[in-house]
Amino acid sequence: MPTPTLRTDRLLLEPYRPADADDFVALLSDPEVARYMGDGPMTPADAAALFGRVFTTVYAEDLFDVWAVRHDGRYVGHAEIKRTDEVDGHELVYALAKPAWGAGLGTELARALVRYGFDTLDLTRVHATVAEANTASLALLAKLGFVHQRDVTEDDGSVTRVLAVDRAPAPA
Repeated sequence: MPTPTLRTDRLLLEPYRPADADDFVALLSDPEVARYMGDGPMTPADAAALFGRVFTTVYAEDLFDVWAVRHDGRYVGHAEIKRTDEVDGHELVYALAKPAWGAGLGTELARALVRYGFDTLDLTRVHATVAEANTASLALLAKLGFVHQRDVTEDDGSVTRVLAVDRAPAPA
């Protein structure tokens, strides 16, 4: 199933377009935005190569859902939900550009990803992996009901928190 378009009160999540390349590269190479993502900020060349793989691999092979996030028609971030062995389930991933910070858009975005996981993918649990130092994301996810499952000590000694939220049982 191709990545669908999703809408929240203020956000539009839609499949990437080739014209989003510069925004994607800027987001994933921004030292503040990407400091807690994977191995940290990417070089512009690596981010551009990853952007190309979104089309040639992820979308072409329908591997998982990846969205460009827009607010008022402007690109403000990245989102995805995918199965990963690291958590033995589906994990949400999101990043917002600095101008979008502090307005509650992260909470709105994460809530939309969780709802999509439960309602569309029919998951019973959604995971997130968050650097222990990323207190903003940890607080945001706690507001959405994510609960700490375990810690993973990375090769560099840093700690990644594995969190999860379960779908509420259906009313009887």
